[in-house]
Amino acid sequence: MTAALTWDRLPAAQQPEWRDHPAYARTRAFLAEATPLVTPAELAELRSDLARVAAGEAQVLQIGDCAENFYECTPATTRTKIGVLEDLGDHLAAVTGRPVVRIGRIGGQFGKPRSEPTEVYRGVELPTFRGHLVNSEIPTRAARRHDPRRLLWAYDASAQVLDMVREHRSQRDDTLGSGPWSSHEALVLDYEGSLLRSHDGGAYLGSTHLPWIGERTRQTDAAHVHLLASVTNPVGCKVGPTATVAGLLELCALLDPDRSPGRLVLISRMGSSLREVLPALVRAVRRAGHRAVWLCDPMHGNTVKTGGGVKTRLVPDIVAELTAFRDVVLDQGQTPGGVHLESAATTAVTECVGHGVGEEDLGSDGYTTLCDPRLDPEQTRHVLSSYA
Repeated sequence: MTAALTWDRLPAAQQPEWRDHPAYARTRAFLAEATPLVTPAELAELRSDLARVAAGEAQVLQIGDCAENFYECTPATTRTKIGVLEDLGDHLAAVTGRPVVRIGRIGGQFGKPRSEPTEVYRGVELPTFRGHLVNSEIPTRAARRHDPRRLLWAYDASAQVLDMVREHRSQRDDTLGSGPWSSHEALVLDYEGSLLRSHDGGAYLGSTHLPWIGERTRQTDAAHVHLLASVTNPVGCKVGPTATVAGLLELCALLDPDRSPGRLVLISRMGSSLREVLPALVRAVRRAGHRAVWLCDPMHGNTVKTGGGVKTRLVPDIVAELTAFRDVVLDQGQTPGGVHLESAATTAVTECVGHGVGEEDLGSDGYTTLCDPRLDPEQTRHVLSSYA
């Protein structure tokens, strides 16, 4: 495929080490012939929804697990996740008075970037867990080996989930918004590239409706950016505190050359630096003619460790960043586009401190995330209430 030639020759960070695995070639060959998980018609509908968000007529709620679990991609769990997304979308619509485009971190959020390639567990150095797309969270050398056969497991799990998402979307009929749609970080290029498909003279990513790239992979001279630049999906990008005006404008020019409303979603994740850094970025993107949807991820810039070494996030910090984001975007004469949260679908989760969860609860059976701490649904409802 012509679209694949450019990005596939560029450097790519955060990739698995598995090309010498005997299953690598046949796994990619299978995926290259597999049925895409999304359709061009669905992508066009989502782009239309996001164009309404860019125009200030609607907003986005994008929530779900930090890292999806293969073993939770069951009909019962998927129904629960969809139900929570719908309920919280209704809540956000009620507190803001605007319809909500519902987007789940669902049906493909199986790969995770990591700060270090290895970690020490009980005195043994192991490869870090990189999501079920790559390896297992079980702390043994065999389980942590990067295994390309997991690409097929991810495809099958995603297909089951997205079939249910599609069925639910076809049955909804209300005035509170649209969706649900799927999204995930387009991180592992052997998976994403194998699901590129041709359509109407162009290409689209058949793995998800809204792929995004993260803070660690948004280099404008590298593969992830150029892959997303080559497809017709709406695309997202995380924007952290190190972003510069020049760098972000270069990125936007690659991802949104036609300045098309509904094409580009920028996801701020800045922590305490937001009020200092974000205003100039919002102003510059708008002056450059990009009708981007600005979302706020108030979680990734607010991760801390307790005195006992447990990773958590404090609900008051999350609320503070979200309200600062809203104020900054409004001060720039624009409408905030919505919220991006890592949120579990069960109230049994105890991973973030605040609004009903104390630090003493973090060591309980409710700390079940595969990677970063998630809000429970009631904490999420509380955070969304602060956005009004």
